[in-house]
Amino acid sequence: MKNLFPHLTLILIVLLSSCSNSDDINLAPIEDESISIVNAFPNLSFSRPLDLQSPNDDTNRIFVVEQRGTIKVFKNDTDVADATTFFDISGSVTSSDELGLLGLAFHPNFEENGFFYVCYTPSSSLSVVSRFKAMDNDPNMADPNSETLLLQIPQPYTNHNGGQLGFGPDGYLYIASGDGGSGGDPDGNAQNLENLLGAILRIDVDNTVNGLNYAIPGDNPFLNIENARPEIFAYGLRNPWRFSFDSQNGNLWSGDVGQGEKEEINIIEKRGNYGWNILEGTSCYNAQECDSAGTIAPVFEYGHGNNDRSVTGGYVYRGSLNPSLNGYYIYGDFISGRIWALDNVSGATPTNKLLFETNLPIASFGTDQDNELYICSFDGKIYKIVEQRLP
Repeated sequence: MKNLFPHLTLILIVLLSSCSNSDDINLAPIEDESISIVNAFPNLSFSRPLDLQSPNDDTNRIFVVEQRGTIKVFKNDTDVADATTFFDISGSVTSSDELGLLGLAFHPNFEENGFFYVCYTPSSSLSVVSRFKAMDNDPNMADPNSETLLLQIPQPYTNHNGGQLGFGPDGYLYIASGDGGSGGDPDGNAQNLENLLGAILRIDVDNTVNGLNYAIPGDNPFLNIENARPEIFAYGLRNPWRFSFDSQNGNLWSGDVGQGEKEEINIIEKRGNYGWNILEGTSCYNAQECDSAGTIAPVFEYGHGNNDRSVTGGYVYRGSLNPSLNGYYIYGDFISGRIWALDNVSGATPTNKLLFETNLPIASFGTDQDNELYICSFDGKIYKIVEQRLP
């Protein structure tokens, strides 16, 4: 069994991967000496931060998800001295290895309705997606008793839970679901349209149908298809660890953690089959049944050299503070701590360049209301990329 959180076989890896006691990572980037990584909030520390989100409500707040079942909120200010607890369901969360509070998304109209959505594991055999609400009289405090359960996804094993949530430009909620765990997808879940595993799901949270607390978008590809779950948007994924939408063109990018040889980056398309467990990246995984017809190859893949073993999907950079990175897909590897920039070029072979060798256990990336990019590390810190401007 491998890829525990998403490739965390021993928690000692996390402890040993903390590269520095200083606030900044004083490493020159590989390709460009004008950029560096700094501790974005040197007065703050977190417990296994694995998601960072902004509600885009013009309050310039940042919310950091901690695996144990809490969400911290604070002002987006380098000198901020304290982060308060916005949300705490740690008593209802099973948190170890790849289990825990795994994802957060704010409703597009959060400023008006206070709705936010989380994915968490109440037990080792179940993932749920639920809606909660912020307090009417305190936007920095959520009501833990406001839960509306949307989805329950049985988990046959404890790893590969996915858990990323995000609203697309279409206003629908997208959900990353892993293949159910173990190794090699022994139950064939990722190619089975009858369950919700190994897929990107898409639901309409603003409407309800058939007794559910959500509806199915009318153009979901498997709506009204026999023996298929209508929530599925795309499938054939192993453990889609972190996806994001390009804020400029709406493309949906996702990392997908590999089994033993390949890590991959995909642009997710409606009805797309990304090949697992027939393929691992572009290579045959199941030599007896290696028919790649109808599958979509990754935009980019990399092997397991240089201790690169577990991709952490990132974002296409659309901020203003790092103009040399504009349009690049920035992503990393949880085990090696390396960070790359991938050309966001449609229809062409992308160029991938190594930016940093940080040795950080990179659990996630996130953006603020200005689309500036942050890095969540299991050393308890939040980092950001800073570009030095020439005079």
